[in-house]
Amino acid sequence: MSAKRPTGSEAAPGVVTGRGAITFERLLPGPIERVWDYLTVPELRRTWLADGPMTLTEGGPVELAFDNQALNDRAEPVPGKHVEHAEHTRPTGLVTACEPPRLLAFTWDDPGVTSEVRFELKEQDGGVFLRLTHSRLNDLDMATSVASGWHTHLDFLTARLAGRLPPMFWTLHGSLEREYQRVLEGSEELFG
Repeated sequence: MSAKRPTGSEAAPGVVTGRGAITFERLLPGPIERVWDYLTVPELRRTWLADGPMTLTEGGPVELAFDNQALNDRAEPVPGKHVEHAEHTRPTGLVTACEPPRLLAFTWDDPGVTSEVRFELKEQDGGVFLRLTHSRLNDLDMATSVASGWHTHLDFLTARLAGRLPPMFWTLHGSLEREYQRVLEGSEELFG
């Protein structure tokens, strides 16, 4: 994937880092314990990603209750293809690694598919370096959805940690989705 910044976002794009894997890197405002809390505490996580319980031990259950319409102060129209997933989508999984405040990984169970999400944190340059890898993606449509979704949600996390107003979710997601479709086109062999 190109290192060019996607339309509508100031952040670097996700990068294909292997068969079925996309990785994102961000330098976030710290301290590291605060970023960890935004990953693990439901009340904070819901401000940028999803609410829901997470048992922070290996094998512990994870439930992510998405309500993307609630991420902004005002709602905007949901694109037609995302209406059924716009509110209250609830993927589940199990924690596969947990080393506070540096490593969190869990499975992401969608109907018929289990992928894995891995957050790695380290202190760097007065902030917190975040590496997020979503792996075991099994088709190009899923990879495009995951890439545009994580990119959008990470822009929200960055804004929340910096005390800035986040972008409009669906506006940003739509522009990123089109960009990732274009960039990932022809990569079926990596995601099949």
